[in-house]
Amino acid sequence: MKNIIASWVGVLMVCVSLGAQANTPEPEALIRNTVDEVLSVIRQDKDIKAGNKEKVNALVDEKVLPHFNFAHMTRLAVGKYWRKATPEQKKVLEIEFRNLLVRTYTNAFTTYQDQEVEVKPLNMASDATDVTVKTSINNKGKPPTYVNYDMEKTARGWKVYDLLIEGVSLVTNYRGTFAEQIQKNGIDGLIKTLMEKNQSLAASK
Repeated sequence: MKNIIASWVGVLMVCVSLGAQANTPEPEALIRNTVDEVLSVIRQDKDIKAGNKEKVNALVDEKVLPHFNFAHMTRLAVGKYWRKATPEQKKVLEIEFRNLLVRTYTNAFTTYQDQEVEVKPLNMASDATDVTVKTSINNKGKPPTYVNYDMEKTARGWKVYDLLIEGVSLVTNYRGTFAEQIQKNGIDGLIKTLMEKNQSLAASK
């Protein structure tokens, strides 16, 4: 899981080989532009380069998180148990899962290296509501890492709801872990585990 997280974080921070053109499909342009914006800040901010987590958090909040559908991601990660959760449990699960991803990614953001990513051209129908944007991270002297973004069209624009690193789904990985926790300790047990993990990550700042 740590390798998957590190790879995903890397793809948000690397140089895009081609800028978005006027006729670029919106989901593809969104991925390209997000990377450009994040890189622009990183290159100019010495504190972020030095690992200032507060500034990294602010960068993630402003440039990255708005493009993710955490409600959908949480629902997919919890899987069949989502239907059994109360409205309050669902609300807390979404908050804690989001915090877990953010804190984990913030820690990994400090490991940025000079990588490049190629965003593959996206061919999509004009009425498409669900697409996959494919990318490859190119590391000097190493085989490329392939990362796909599953995106959906919502009332608030295109949002990412899952990522596949080398064919492995981020959401599916968490689903297996969450299912084990729920089977052992119920949904409240999963919430407790997430809260404790988030507290531990927060304390490690």
